[in-house]
Amino acid sequence: MHEPGATTWLLAAAACAFAGMGWLALAMPVHALQAWGAPPSAAQLARLRWLGGSAVLLALACCLGSDHATMAVLVWVMLIAAAAVATALVLAGRPRRLRLLAPWVRPQPAMR
Repeated sequence: MHEPGATTWLLAAAACAFAGMGWLALAMPVHALQAWGAPPSAAQLARLRWLGGSAVLLALACCLGSDHATMAVLVWVMLIAAAAVATALVLAGRPRRLRLLAPWVRPQPAMR
């Protein structure tokens, strides 16, 4: 049986999973180009990778707060898969919306 705050933990885990997958996608130059039209600096891409990995691990911690370990890991894997699909769909349809996850990123001007 779930504990009283399990739903809150799962919602937090879902938010962390989506944000993490979005940041990991934006850390790839190809997807950053889709979102901003110009590549961010290497330092900004590294920051996005770090944030993405941290958010994915935080999603695991939230899942562990909601249920016992074996079920939490299963739910975490499913959340990561769902977040990856959702991120791919956003990239396919409206990639500029992912910029909302990283408002501090300022792409470098295009060099000719």
